[in-house]
Amino acid sequence: MAESIAQIRQKLEQTKEQDLPALLEQYRDDPRTGVSGLIRRYEKQLDGLKKERERLRNMTVYEKKYEHLGYVCGIDEAGRGPLAGPVVAGAVILPPDCQILYLNDSKQLTQKRREELYDQIMEQAVAVGVGIVGPGRIDEINILQATYEAMCEAIGKLQVMPQILLNDAVTIPQVTIPQVPIIKGDAKSLSIAAASVIAKVTRDRLMAEYDELMPEYGFAAHKGYGSSAHIAAVKKYGPSPIHRRTFIKNFI
Repeated sequence: MAESIAQIRQKLEQTKEQDLPALLEQYRDDPRTGVSGLIRRYEKQLDGLKKERERLRNMTVYEKKYEHLGYVCGIDEAGRGPLAGPVVAGAVILPPDCQILYLNDSKQLTQKRREELYDQIMEQAVAVGVGIVGPGRIDEINILQATYEAMCEAIGKLQVMPQILLNDAVTIPQVTIPQVPIIKGDAKSLSIAAASVIAKVTRDRLMAEYDELMPEYGFAAHKGYGSSAHIAAVKKYGPSPIHRRTFIKNFI
């Protein structure tokens, strides 16, 4: 008696990726439309995984270039532009054979995907460091210097010391570790992409906590960026303790 389509579907769902091509070939001559649809779906899935792994390989060009030096660390930040909240930097050292699928520039990812990737990075990374500089310090030394300060803090919190830094576009002053600034690095380097996810998720979670304390500003929705609703709230309620005074001087 032939297997039902439901049985074939279950078998495909339970089969490991490396064994799927042989199993799909086994059912290729099955005349039922439902089986043909399953084969097309799983072939498309396999093709997508192949392309994703190729994309990941292309994002490890810099890591491969410098891995002979030792630990390669990606550096990125989140929160340079908002009117409120801290700037957060991430520093991440990934293992050489890292295969975190769909890891990319955090701005290209959904919140759900970022949260999933955050957990995978924290689980698989050799080391992760996070630096946080608040709005008072940003007002005191300006956002660029505060970003550098957050990056230095993130590097200092790594459990192991890297031999080279891959940075998203910047060169961090007063850091003795060799640095490679990469324009749009969060889309070109897996390590920088990982750092961007760590920084973004950390900052978003902080802004959600601030939202619970000060719900009138809507921080959970706009994360402190200058949306029309946020600017209206600042005009109505005045600045909160986490607003950057140098950023909102035109609104109050």
